[in-house]
Amino acid sequence: MADIASPTALKSLLRNYGLTPKKGLGQHFLWQTQVVERIASAAELTKNDVVLEIGPGLGILTAALARRAGLVIAVEIDRALFPLLEEILCDYDNVRLVEGDARKVDFGGLLKDYASAFTGPCKVVGNLPYYITSPLIMRLLYGEFRKELLVFMVQKEVAKRIAACPGGKEYGSLSVAVQYLADPEFLFQVPPHAFCPPPDVASAVIKLTSRQQPAVSVKDEEIFFKVVRAAFRYRRKMLRNALREADLWDPEGDNIFEWAGIIPERRGETLDLVEFSRLADALAYSQERKEEQCTSLVQPKEQ
Repeated sequence: MADIASPTALKSLLRNYGLTPKKGLGQHFLWQTQVVERIASAAELTKNDVVLEIGPGLGILTAALARRAGLVIAVEIDRALFPLLEEILCDYDNVRLVEGDARKVDFGGLLKDYASAFTGPCKVVGNLPYYITSPLIMRLLYGEFRKELLVFMVQKEVAKRIAACPGGKEYGSLSVAVQYLADPEFLFQVPPHAFCPPPDVASAVIKLTSRQQPAVSVKDEEIFFKVVRAAFRYRRKMLRNALREADLWDPEGDNIFEWAGIIPERRGETLDLVEFSRLADALAYSQERKEEQCTSLVQPKEQ
């Protein structure tokens, strides 16, 4: 395995392959061995595990994962990195390099093609490009493939938002969306100098333990997330005004707040997932009542 245990060695290796980090792909290559080992350890791997790695970069995290797991499927968008990755990973026969965009690739299909011998859920690990972090995490969490644990390097502020509790300034729609399907844990911070080139912001590693069932049961998931988005889009407004601004609730209609047992003067950032579910269910029930009333009005009377 090539030596890239310093920024100087990393730059030299890139020059040997005629490579430079691509800003358009958000490439900041992690080189600090201590950080790599902490990320790999956080994934709690055994030889029975399959890992989906997002963005192997120069492969040093890939190698650490391969030493622990039964199989690593590494998805890399930049084809130019493949010759270098093949050198870095030449000693590991349990790594499969796949060219693909993590925003589009069929993860279920990859597991079927490469990991049919493994019957359990997979684990997902990656140093995620900052410019696609939130949508990519949502795609992975809501993707129709079995996953047990997800460990990501992300921008520190995003990690804080994901793990935030109600009432804080970091708590928002991303917090609720992630916590609906996973139990997040903020693990540790990573300074910019651990990367080459160093990013302009601090990073952090976060662990998401996938839930077998959503954190709360809701009558209508679409309405649940509409309520959540409205609450945080108008986070400075009281809930009654936020839902009205979003055209989700008419003050002249049903008293959904009384049904949900929530004071309408509260702000969305103070609600936990259970309270959001109660409010969304009350709204769903109210909409059902309106539809039933409209249907009864248009039905012809019996002669």
